[in-house]
Amino acid sequence: MRKVYITGVGFITSIGNDLATVTESLRELRHGMEVYPPFQKPDIPVKVAAPIKDFQTDTTDAEDWKFPARYSIRRELLRGMAPHGVYAYCAMLQALEDAKLSEADYSNNDTGLYAASGGSPFLLGYYLERMRKVGVMRCQPLGIVASISGTVNFNLVSHFKIKGASTGFSSACASSAHALGFAYDEITLGRQKRMFVVGAEDGNYESIVPFAGMRALSVQTDPAQASRPFDAARDGFVGTGGATVVVLESEEEVERRGAKTYCEVAGWGQASDGHNVAISHPEGTGLRVAIENAFKSADITPDQVDYVNAHATSTPIGDLSEARALKAIFGNAPTRPAISSTKALTGHGLSLAGAMEAAFCAVAIRDGFMPGSAHITKLDPACEGLNIIRSTLPNRPNVVLSNSSGFGGANVALVLKSV
Repeated sequence: MRKVYITGVGFITSIGNDLATVTESLRELRHGMEVYPPFQKPDIPVKVAAPIKDFQTDTTDAEDWKFPARYSIRRELLRGMAPHGVYAYCAMLQALEDAKLSEADYSNNDTGLYAASGGSPFLLGYYLERMRKVGVMRCQPLGIVASISGTVNFNLVSHFKIKGASTGFSSACASSAHALGFAYDEITLGRQKRMFVVGAEDGNYESIVPFAGMRALSVQTDPAQASRPFDAARDGFVGTGGATVVVLESEEEVERRGAKTYCEVAGWGQASDGHNVAISHPEGTGLRVAIENAFKSADITPDQVDYVNAHATSTPIGDLSEARALKAIFGNAPTRPAISSTKALTGHGLSLAGAMEAAFCAVAIRDGFMPGSAHITKLDPACEGLNIIRSTLPNRPNVVLSNSSGFGGANVALVLKSV
């Protein structure tokens, strides 16, 4: 079976809009939360979010949007994009530069793109309301491709002239982890030589506030206390948006191009809870099986894992479910892996989360550190027995596990290895 490597990454995130800034934030446990102006109304119980800085995409006319001067996006392209489409476009440019790929390298039948996003509730709501008020034929012609859930793959595949496999993934917060797993399969099976994996979300009022109705969001008003996975006082997640692009390449392409590598993608696994539409199984049964399947795929044992980037969003039920799954997996291992949740820094990016956190793990392997789990004041007693690190460790992990879970009990586990 062909080996698969990560050869490039691109980031537009709440903790930085480039690789260098993101790496520094992870090392120093610098979070991206702030008191978010659109939430400061009496009828909104949530006050904190982790927004993207240096981008202004809060109007419905894309021509009014502003973004860093290093990016140039033509007016006709912007008309078909959502806010997170702009984030994904910019992250894609970073990933191409990081992987040192020319157009001839990626615009061919051997290169594909898998993407995950929940669409843009912001633009979709606006366009539907406009259609009702002014009529069907006065709608923005590109309103559909700018707002529905496939918008990221529509835009990136056409603008970057991708000719291989492409599709979108929709398993809520496991979506881009699923995308990465199936992209890995495309290369190992010999169907593609190179795959781009994209996770992206708007991260604005319309994409975050509906989760308040589920009581899933933190109501803390202190940005430094709002997202605290595994803490006894955690009360929900903090919403964020942004985009991450990960470049996967076959070992033959890495050798042909002389490409640098971050790490090897060694395998992955998935499994479902079959339990509840919105709540994780209390014993973490689906995630445990997903991890076991990932270990089989990667041909590793639990005692080989050095670091786990947990899905842990900072919700009372979800974190506990994952803690029980991890105890079931690592309880008898002679050494316990270091565990943290980088959502304490970034907030929870929904479809974006899996790709973003896998890319964080790739950076940690390349640069030789393990980011701590920030903001824990008192560890939940139910998480005792796990090696949850509270500060960054200056050690290179050789084998890393990255977990993701989504609505309906969809679970994905990815295994990355140093090279």
